[in-house]
Amino acid sequence: MEYMLQIMPSLLSGLKMTFGVFALTLIGSVPLGILVALALKSDIYLLRWVTNAYIWVMRGTPLLLQIVFVYYGLSLAHIITLPRFEAAVFTFILNYAAYFAEIFRGGLQSVSQGQFDGAKVLGLTRWQTMRKIVLPQVVKIVMPSVGNEVVTLVKDSSLVYVIGLGDLMRAGNIAASRDVTLMPYLLVGLLYLLLTALATVIQRRVETKMNYYC
Repeated sequence: MEYMLQIMPSLLSGLKMTFGVFALTLIGSVPLGILVALALKSDIYLLRWVTNAYIWVMRGTPLLLQIVFVYYGLSLAHIITLPRFEAAVFTFILNYAAYFAEIFRGGLQSVSQGQFDGAKVLGLTRWQTMRKIVLPQVVKIVMPSVGNEVVTLVKDSSLVYVIGLGDLMRAGNIAASRDVTLMPYLLVGLLYLLLTALATVIQRRVETKMNYYC
């Protein structure tokens, strides 16, 4: 117990970094994913082609490689040099927005064309139709899939370790290497389980509140 209390401050400091990456990624990637999903349904061929290419690249290459490329590759190419935290969050947002875009695209396709036509007859603009009729239904439909991606994001946040960020995983690894014990890893696993449990509870509550769209 004394050892756990001794290393807990460093683990909580790493947890703060992990939660920062997680929260900012979620805030940035969900709206971007919705915009990309709408772009996929655009009548403009070039816009559809660009968004499909973006999704193909983001989903077709490992997130770890993307983090390394953004942080090291762009700097070596003299394009832009991003600080570690900003590079990680930027990469996570681009990666997860691609996955969310595919999820929302599937949700949009599940809404019948008759609802769009009915909204047009009622005099609603395209934006009003999307905001008041379509998106609430889409959110209800895609919530389980979004929840799965959120849980995956909690675990994927450990990948920022590769560029030297002091996240939860890095803090646990340092403590385990220094003290030659598995206890830090067990505590790290417990903290990740608590984060995923919290994300699951929030997801279930949101699903419950969205039930009136059934």
